[in-house]
Amino acid sequence: MSAVVSTSPTSAIRTDPPPRTGRWQTIRRFTRNRLAMLGASVIAAMILCAIAARWLAPFDPVFGVDSSAYLSAPSATHPLGTDRFGRDVLSRIIHGARISLYAAGVSVAIALVVGGTLGLLAGYFRGHTDAILSRAMDVLIAFPDILLALAIMAVLGARLINVILAIGVVYTPIFARVARAAAMQVRAAPYIEAARAVGVRHPRILLRHVLPNIAAPLIVQTTLSFAFAILAEAALSFLGLGVEPDAASWGIMLRDGKDRMEIAWWVAVFPGLAITLAVLAFNTVGDALRDALDPRLRT
Repeated sequence: MSAVVSTSPTSAIRTDPPPRTGRWQTIRRFTRNRLAMLGASVIAAMILCAIAARWLAPFDPVFGVDSSAYLSAPSATHPLGTDRFGRDVLSRIIHGARISLYAAGVSVAIALVVGGTLGLLAGYFRGHTDAILSRAMDVLIAFPDILLALAIMAVLGARLINVILAIGVVYTPIFARVARAAAMQVRAAPYIEAARAVGVRHPRILLRHVLPNIAAPLIVQTTLSFAFAILAEAALSFLGLGVEPDAASWGIMLRDGKDRMEIAWWVAVFPGLAITLAVLAFNTVGDALRDALDPRLRT
């Protein structure tokens, strides 16, 4: 129900937010998008590979060396060929999904929690809080993404946990801006003013009224950031600042195969296709979620 504030002393003051559009309508709008469903299928396949990599991969990604098949072309035994150590490319791609999704998931979660909280506080309280937090985010966002990540990795060292932290720091100001813009719109709504008028405390307003109503843009940003986080992890690994050199990372596989494209194109092409499909899938799902959650696009 819409917020109602009456001047009559006997009238009840209601502070509930406006009714939200039905969840089933949002789900229907999303499922009608064929590209989104295809992207969701690719993401589901990636998650399955990450969870069941040990059983799906035909060979060990690190120690499964075939001494008789160095840089072997795709065959029945090795459907996607082998690398310069005789390791199965398919097995390494399957296990690489685990590294990519883990790094992207944890780093985006860090950015969502930290950036979303800072943006929520800045957009709701405004004033000095907004000025301080916004300027801090402006400093971070002024650096190119990859350069900031490289600087953090140069200081912390090449480890997966440091990759996750670097990507999380890079994308924190993006979530902060999205949350701040949405919170600024919601804080001026009548039901927020009504809640303040009856003495509801700020933490309760933030958690019960503001946060649920800024969730949609944060959900969309989370999905889109997954794609960029996968690219960032691959880029850092490609540059030698990601995971360990022998790990089954798509970026490391690209680095190992780039100098052998003429004699063993499959070593670099198939990991590149895996990165492309993953990024395209998350971008497609993110765009579809934006359309489904945007009330201005509803018919």
